[in-house]
Amino acid sequence: MATLETETPHPDHPRLDEYDTRKLVDVLIQDQSLAAEAVMRASRSIEAAVNAAVPRLEAGGRLIYVGAGTSGRLGLLDSVELYPTFSWPPERAVAILAGGNAALFRAVEGAEDDRKRGAQEFLAVNPTRNDVVLLLAASGVTPYTRGAVEAARSAGALTIGIGNNSEAPIALEAEIGILLETGYEIISGSTRLKAGTAQKIALNTFSSAVMVRLHKVYGNLMVDLKPTNAKLKRRALQLAMLATGANEGRALAMLEECDFHVKVAIVAITRNVTPALARDRLATVNGSVRAALGD
Repeated sequence: MATLETETPHPDHPRLDEYDTRKLVDVLIQDQSLAAEAVMRASRSIEAAVNAAVPRLEAGGRLIYVGAGTSGRLGLLDSVELYPTFSWPPERAVAILAGGNAALFRAVEGAEDDRKRGAQEFLAVNPTRNDVVLLLAASGVTPYTRGAVEAARSAGALTIGIGNNSEAPIALEAEIGILLETGYEIISGSTRLKAGTAQKIALNTFSSAVMVRLHKVYGNLMVDLKPTNAKLKRRALQLAMLATGANEGRALAMLEECDFHVKVAIVAITRNVTPALARDRLATVNGSVRAALGD
C-alpha cells in the first residue's frame, strides 16, 4: 500500500498540523479543486462507459454499484438519487456495500478484505448480461470489490472499474477502466477527500449522461423527475411552464391530468392533445419528448 499515491504522505504539506486555520482551510479547498481536473483527464473513458452502458440499459439492464467504505457510500448515493431525479426505477439501481447496511453509518472492520464475499454478495443480486456494474475503489486494490468485478465479468455484465491510482487493478480488470489519478491526499490516506470528490464527480457525470441518452432530459430540463414531495411538484410545474410557455394555471391543470408526469404534460400542451395521446406518442419514440413533438 505504501507504493500507492493515495496512501503516500503529501510532500508539500509535511507540517499541516501547524498551519493556522486560514491556511489550513485554503489548502484543503485548493487540493479538492484538483479532483475535477482528474475527472476531466478521464473524460474519454467516461464517454466510452456511457456509450457501452446505454444499449444494455435500453434492453432492461440495471445499474449496479459495488464498493467499500467511502467509495461504496458514494455509489449508494448516486443510486438512490436516480429515482427522484429521473424516475429511474429503484429496483434497477442496486447498491452493494461491503459490510451491508451497517456500513452506511460506521466502518465495518475487515469487510472490504473479503474477496470471496464480494463475489458472493454480487452474485446474490442475480446479475444478467444487460446489467451495468460500476465498481469503485480509491486504492484500486480492495479485495471485496475485485471479487465482485471477477464475478460480474463471469456473468457477462458490463463492468466499469473506477480507481484513483495509476494502473489500479480494479480499472484494469474491468471491461472499461476509469482512472481518476488524484495523487497524494492532504491528509495522508484520507481518500474521503480528493479521491472521493473525484469519484462523486465521475459518478454524477456518468449517470447524468446516461439519463440524457435515455431521453430523461429535454433541452436541459429534467422532464422525467418523480415529484415525490411538494418541492418536486413545484419544480415539475416550473419545468412544464418553461418547456411549453404555458401559464401556471394551464400547466398545473394539465399536470394534474397527467399525474404530474412532466413529459406527458409537455407533449399534451404543446401539441394540444389528450394525455392519453401524448403518452402514446412518447411510447412510440422511446420516451423522447423532442421526437414526440416532431422537433
